[in-house]
Amino acid sequence: MTPYEDIRVEGHLIDSGIMSAIMDAVVELEGEFETLSFEVGRTNDDASVALLRIKAPSDERLDEILHIIQEHGAVPVDPSDADLAPAPADGVLPDRFYSTTNLQTWIRIGGKWVAVQGVEMDLGVCVDLATGTARSVPMAEVRTGDICVVGHKGLRIKPQERPRDRQAFEFMNSAVSSEKPKAQVVAEVARLLRESRKAGKGTIVVAGPAVVHTGAASHLARLVRLGYVDVLFGGNAVAVHDIESSLYGTSLGVSMTEGTPTLGGHEHHLRAINTIRSCGSITAAVEQGVLTSGLMHTLVDTGTPFVLAGSIRDDGPLPDVITDVIEAQNAMRTYCRTAGTCLMLSTMLHSIATGNMLPADTATVCIDINPAVVTKLADRGSWQTIGIVTDVGLFLEQLANDLER
Repeated sequence: MTPYEDIRVEGHLIDSGIMSAIMDAVVELEGEFETLSFEVGRTNDDASVALLRIKAPSDERLDEILHIIQEHGAVPVDPSDADLAPAPADGVLPDRFYSTTNLQTWIRIGGKWVAVQGVEMDLGVCVDLATGTARSVPMAEVRTGDICVVGHKGLRIKPQERPRDRQAFEFMNSAVSSEKPKAQVVAEVARLLRESRKAGKGTIVVAGPAVVHTGAASHLARLVRLGYVDVLFGGNAVAVHDIESSLYGTSLGVSMTEGTPTLGGHEHHLRAINTIRSCGSITAAVEQGVLTSGLMHTLVDTGTPFVLAGSIRDDGPLPDVITDVIEAQNAMRTYCRTAGTCLMLSTMLHSIATGNMLPADTATVCIDINPAVVTKLADRGSWQTIGIVTDVGLFLEQLANDLER
């Protein structure tokens, strides 16, 4: 008898491309599908429900197909509990551990569906059988004996669906291009930030040193004072050059007013680092009256938190920079799990790191002058991701003006 499994899938199956994605996956893996029933939602808000029979030439191939279509929301009609196994050692997940996606996930324990807390891609899932709870866990935080989910049985994933506002979606998420009308793009981003704040969700800003080099730090500081930035992520460089700009009027030794290199300017960033290190921290420099302006001053003055994650190429670094990458991840992860919006401003590596920790339903806006960077960041599989090819300085000025109005 041909191996088969009856599965159920629910949602906006047609306009979000879920049905076609499931069918393509089945055919690509040499399987077959039979539609047992298909109830199409009657209104724009009604979900559709489909029952499919998935067939495969072998049990192994059927298992592979079910694993792939699971990410599109497919659940067996008669689901079993999740398979569990203990972690064999600290920092080691059991063989066949389930690797998470950035989509909302549930596991079945004792015949009940339990939501996995802390949605994030590329983690494991640990279960507390005493409390009946489940959470996603970074590999480095797993401890010997932790009960982990293995395989893909007893799992349910909610696929990311196309927003019902088609007009806004089609405009904002069409192919990456520098030719979109910027005023309309800025207005849409401003709307996202307003809606996120109204919903009580935070906004993460991931900023690279280009924000300072282009003279946009003052506009980002305006967003901070307006209450549209709940946390800043960055590296040593964005803070160093902002402080250099405040202390010496230069960024990378280039005058912020004249746009030309200054005599001895190549030393300014090192002298800025040394000044802050002598104060003890960025906050201490503000309190001592040494740092009196700039983006970092504004963050301290308003009590807005920031996470500076270090790298091997850092000068100094500043005393506030977290040089342990695992510690930096954990500091960022706390904010990623509750954010409603994320602005990624001209920094590829920090943006990719942040994107890996964001749930798929976090509206993410990537701004960079390089189309390749925007394409790479926008291609995360999330309908909410918006890619904007433009100068970050001009973008931030227009965005701050819009939100100020």
